[in-house]
Amino acid sequence: MKEIRDNEQVKAYLSAFRIESVFNDQIVPHMSLYQFDPGESICGQGDVAQHLFVLVKGKVKIYTTSPEGKTLILSFKMPLEIIGDIEYVRDSDFINTVEAVSSVCMIGVDDHWLKKYADNDPGFLRFLLEIIARKFYIKSNSLSFNLMYPVEVRLASYILSVSFDASDDQFKGWLNSASLTDAANLIGTSYRHLNRVIRKLCLEGLIERKKGRILVRDRKGLSALAGRNLYE
Repeated sequence: MKEIRDNEQVKAYLSAFRIESVFNDQIVPHMSLYQFDPGESICGQGDVAQHLFVLVKGKVKIYTTSPEGKTLILSFKMPLEIIGDIEYVRDSDFINTVEAVSSVCMIGVDDHWLKKYADNDPGFLRFLLEIIARKFYIKSNSLSFNLMYPVEVRLASYILSVSFDASDDQFKGWLNSASLTDAANLIGTSYRHLNRVIRKLCLEGLIERKKGRILVRDRKGLSALAGRNLYE
């Protein structure tokens, strides 16, 4: 993680996403930019939540870990997204782990300054309400998606989420074969059936399994199969 104190760039991002009115003039001076490399942890499940983060560039994945050490990927997020909103409202530790998929830039502000200057700010509180409500709406759609669509469609959507970032044309990721159990858990199928579907998509020329990685060979075809990507 790299912290950058650049108030003008912070203001530029807030303006670009039209949220400059959400954070009042007393809050903005206490905001910093935080940069994360692919694979770097932004916050860990159970960590003390001390910052509210605004995702302004890149893609992150959110996952939870059971007491037995099993992980379940919950979703992928792109700008504009808030990390730490529920924790701020509940005054609790981080519920899930958030990890950078591509190069990520976030605006961060310490909870201390939010409680001092924004706790009674109607604009800020309404913004939090809208963000949290949207998350519940997306989660509801995601549950329906897993129930209504075949495994091929869900897998195509998941691979696209891992492999590409709409805000960064240079980013080309892949699905690690070692993480297929996590993928099966998210998609809602067995590890064995997931492997059968992977072989089918390989035969159709959509993906390629090579050296422990699953790579996209035909992005257009895979996108057509996925239809719409509900994991993001």
